Amino acid sequence: MDWLDLTLWFLVMGIEATLVVLLLRSRAYRLFPVFTLFLASTVVSDLLGFFVRKYAPADFYFQLYLYETPVDFLLQFGVLVELAWSVLRPVQSVLPRRVLVVIAAVILLAGAVVWPIAGITLLPNLPWQWHLLMRLQQTFAILRILVFLILAGGSQLLSLGWRDRELQVATGLGFYSLVSMAVTLFHAQVPNAIHYHRGDQIISASYLCSLAYWLYSFAQKEALRQEFSPEMQSFLLRVAGVAHANRIALENHSLPGDRRH
Repeated sequence: MDWLDLTLWFLVMGIEATLVVLLLRSRAYRLFPVFTLFLASTVVSDLLGFFVRKYAPADFYFQLYLYETPVDFLLQFGVLVELAWSVLRPVQSVLPRRVLVVIAAVILLAGAVVWPIAGITLLPNLPWQWHLLMRLQQTFAILRILVFLILAGGSQLLSLGWRDRELQVATGLGFYSLVSMAVTLFHAQVPNAIHYHRGDQIISASYLCSLAYWLYSFAQKEALRQEFSPEMQSFLLRVAGVAHANRIALENHSLPGDRRH
């Protein structure tokens, strides 16, 4: 590790830890518990990774990475579901909790659509374990970008502004993910070890920028969330009602004695 790696590593860990403390002290973790858990887990992961990389054999570090990365992906999925649910805050009280399941299913479906696209960005001749993890990594990067674009593009419709927490979290995720995707595409075209290392440093720097943006944003007073327009509320309630009716119809269809042959 050179001086730039060490500087980025300590800055990232320091801002991550500060941000977690800020989220806890400001009680923002109540709005984004999974996001807070995700940041806390990255603090532990980065700290553990630093000592393992410094004092343990290289093979042990890579094994640790292989085991902790699936947990990271699971938390990232939870952050995306949480972010989408939080966007619906103005009407959460009248929406059934099963809407969370619908949101999770939609994100999984989007991931299935993105999966083939993510394979284009990978380096050739990777071992299958790394190929799987890197493909998952790029799939989630694309999903994070899509969430940001949807929230930013539909901000007027969703009554979101740049002072709203949901858009702030999505902006940080989107910026970091855009840089990550750009660097990965470059790696796929120019698979050079030196360029790969510099690319990793660029990705770390972009994540550091996102952390600094979140730290600044959550240090400010939270803006009052605007209510949805009556038309938007009516649309969301109709969608929830249709989903509920379809579920009941499906359950009735599967009842014993009501099977159609």
